[in-house]
Amino acid sequence: MRTLLFLIQKEFIQVFRDKTLLPLIFVMPLIQLLILVYAADLNMKNIEYAVFDEDNSSFSRELQDKYLNSPFFLHEGQLSNQSEVDNELRSAGVDMVIHIPAGFEKSLLRSESVDVQFLIDGINSASAVIIANYAQNILFDFNRSVIKKYHPENVSKIQQIGVSYRHWYNPELESKIFMVPGILVLLVSMIGWILTALNIVKEKELGTIEQINVTPIRRFQFILGKLLPFWFIALFELAFGLALGRLLFDVPIVGSLGILFAFTAVYMVVPLGFGLMISAVSRTQQQVMFLAFFFNLTFILMSGLFTPSESMPDWAIYANYLNPLSYFMRVIRMILLKGSGFMDILPDFIGVSIYGLIVLILATLAYRKRV
Repeated sequence: MRTLLFLIQKEFIQVFRDKTLLPLIFVMPLIQLLILVYAADLNMKNIEYAVFDEDNSSFSRELQDKYLNSPFFLHEGQLSNQSEVDNELRSAGVDMVIHIPAGFEKSLLRSESVDVQFLIDGINSASAVIIANYAQNILFDFNRSVIKKYHPENVSKIQQIGVSYRHWYNPELESKIFMVPGILVLLVSMIGWILTALNIVKEKELGTIEQINVTPIRRFQFILGKLLPFWFIALFELAFGLALGRLLFDVPIVGSLGILFAFTAVYMVVPLGFGLMISAVSRTQQQVMFLAFFFNLTFILMSGLFTPSESMPDWAIYANYLNPLSYFMRVIRMILLKGSGFMDILPDFIGVSIYGLIVLILATLAYRKRV
C-alpha cells in the first residue's frame, strides 16, 4: 500500500511541476466547454432563402410575409427564373429556395390542391431536415389560415384529429441542455485518456522508466499508480464542468449527483485504462497520438453526442457496446435531465464495471518491465 501511495504522490508532483500540463487539465476544458456548447447548437437561425414566385398574387405575398416574420429565416432576395434558382443553390448563396407555382391563388380559392416546392441544399442532411421542418410548419400554418378564412366549411375536415405536443425533460427544446452533458463526457474522457496515454511513453522517451523497472514494484502497482492520479483529476473536472454548466447554461440537475459520481468513478477506469494500454504498447508519443486519434474519432462519432445512436444500422448498434463514451453519454443525460435512479442505469453500470475490469487487466498485462 505504501508503494502505491508513493507512486501516486510521484505522479501528482510530476503533474503540478509540468507548466504545460496544468493549462491542459484546468484551462482547456473551460474554454472548450464555452466554445463547443455554442458551436454545437442544434437550433438553426438565419436560414438564408430566396423566393421564386411565378404567381405574384396577394396570396403568394402573404405566404412570403410568413417567412419574413419568422425568426429562423433570412430573406436574400427574389429570383425570376429557374436558371437563377440553380445558380443560387450551386454557389451556396442560399440554403433554400421557395418555389411558388403559377395559379397558386386561384387553386386555393377554388379549394384545389397546389404544391409549393422547397428546394433545399441537402449537402448537410441534418440541417436539411431541420430546414424542411421549419418551412413546412410555416406553410401548414398559412394553409390553415386560408381554409378558415375562405373555406370555413372545410375547417372541420382538417381538425377532426388534433395533435398536441408536450416535450418532457426539455420543454423548450434548448440544445444547450442536451449538449452540455454530452460535451462534459467528451472532455472528461478525452483529457483523461490522452494524459494517461502520453504518460508512460513520455517516461520511455526520457529514460526515467528504466529507474522504475529495476525496482521491485509490481505491474499492477505501477498501473494503479499511473491511473489513480488522473482518476481523481477526472472527477474534479466533472465537478468543475457541472458547476459551469449550471451557472453559465442553467443545465438542470434533476437526479442524484452521488449516483452520477459513483458511475463516473467506475466508468473512468475504462478510458484511463485504454490510455495506459496504448501507452504501454507504444514506443513514441507519435505512435500514441495516431492510435488515440483513430479511437477518439470513432468513439466520438458513434457516441450519440450529435446524432442519436439508435438511428445507426444494427451492426453499428452492436459494435457500439465496445464504445465507452456511449455508456456515459446515455447515463449522464438520464441522471441530470430525467432524474433517473440507480436501478434505471443498472445495466449500464454493470456493463461499464465489466468493461473497466477487462481493460485494467489488459493494461496490466501490456506493461512489461524491461531494462
